[in-house]
Amino acid sequence: MNTDIQADPHDLIATADDAGQRLDRFLATHIGDLSRARLQTLIREGHVSGPGGRTTDPGAKVKAGDAFRVTVPPPEPAAPAGETIPLTVVHEDADLIVIDKPAGLVVHPAAGHATGTLVNALIAHCGDDLSGIGGVKRPGIVHRLDKDTSGLLVVAKSDAAHRGLAEQFATHGEDGRLTRTYEAFVWGTPDQRVGSIDANLGRSTANRTRIAVMRGDGGRRAVTHYEIAEAFVDADGKPLASRLRLNLETGRTHQIRVHLAHIGHPVMGDAIYGAGFKASAQRLSAPAKATLERLGRQALHAVELGFVHPATDKPLHFTSPRPADIQALYEALKGTAAPSAKTSRRGTKSNVSKR
Repeated sequence: MNTDIQADPHDLIATADDAGQRLDRFLATHIGDLSRARLQTLIREGHVSGPGGRTTDPGAKVKAGDAFRVTVPPPEPAAPAGETIPLTVVHEDADLIVIDKPAGLVVHPAAGHATGTLVNALIAHCGDDLSGIGGVKRPGIVHRLDKDTSGLLVVAKSDAAHRGLAEQFATHGEDGRLTRTYEAFVWGTPDQRVGSIDANLGRSTANRTRIAVMRGDGGRRAVTHYEIAEAFVDADGKPLASRLRLNLETGRTHQIRVHLAHIGHPVMGDAIYGAGFKASAQRLSAPAKATLERLGRQALHAVELGFVHPATDKPLHFTSPRPADIQALYEALKGTAAPSAKTSRRGTKSNVSKR
């Protein structure tokens, strides 16, 4: 895409059905490749003209017969610089890109991580294929993975794709379009084979860098569903660790890690939310203990991602193999003792923790 050429203007005439609508809503209804927020910015910046000339009020009421022209300026250069960073690309087309993110890669520039992020890498990788998100040549991030969580992540390359993907992620799979599955190795074994954790999350008042479960009506609603895929016992036959498959009903910062710690089964290797379980490592076999120390991160991987393509309406589904470091932990746990019989115990989904 040549971003030096200004896009063709959008010319619209309001009908009787449009009369009385806000200008920004009217435009968003008829211009599918621009978000309402983007159109509000264009209006305020003087890129929309109407019956009385240039209009800068997104809330102005539309009348039947009003003619409008929306002129979209070329995207501005991305603020973060592009950096050549190796990426594992699972899928890429004109609208989006699916990445298998390695552990250790920060998704978005922030304090302490101004460079070397996935966004920097995508700006370099995609180049002129980025048609502009919100008027800037940048990738559209619709969901994130923690720095030390590995796995699948989809990123939009255009405003229209960003809008379509964001709408799907906002529903968190309730309409069947979005699938996100994680695999985690946790300390101990939950009582129920299948369960749900329903506990509000918010910024910790004791440490603002951490997320915590909020009591009462505080924080934001967060729900995590899990299933025990496999359980492991120590040499004495006591529950030691489990392999869980998890699905998110909501998408809060650190949600899986905080929720699992909240029910007493933190993710193995989680130095922030699982620090109180260091004694459990003493029950590991020597090889398993050494493998966990080498892991150096939470044993959490985004293993499955499915969504409907925002441009073609085609269902897409991707899976990511278990990374070598987590696979090594898995093999070491299997070598500690035979898998527990708990893996075959039947159960029904239940609320483990209510907010």
